[in-house]
Amino acid sequence: MSVNIEMPKLSDTMTEGTLIKWHKKVGDSVEIGDILAEVETDKATMEMEAFDEGTITEILIQEGEKATIGGILAVLDGDSADESQKPAAEASNAPAPPPEKPVEQKPAPEKT
Repeated sequence: MSVNIEMPKLSDTMTEGTLIKWHKKVGDSVEIGDILAEVETDKATMEMEAFDEGTITEILIQEGEKATIGGILAVLDGDSADESQKPAAEASNAPAPPPEKPVEQKPAPEKT
């Protein structure tokens, strides 16, 4: 599933931002919390972090370009996420092992 990375609203008065620097490039793997880019607002330059994980497949706004709030900066392919993030049924195509047979336990003999 593709996820659009949008220009966030980083201040109350912000209407657009300038993408100063990309910290990731097309093909890079992204994890939640990674710094994606630096964005200059009307008041400061701030880091923009990832809220999804996957691989950057497309960068639409280049360094030095402006984007309005909500404008798409890049596209992240979430399908390439780690196998451990998929539901168990999807993570493995192998059939489930048969259930183990219960082992009958006998009480230990009494010592005299």
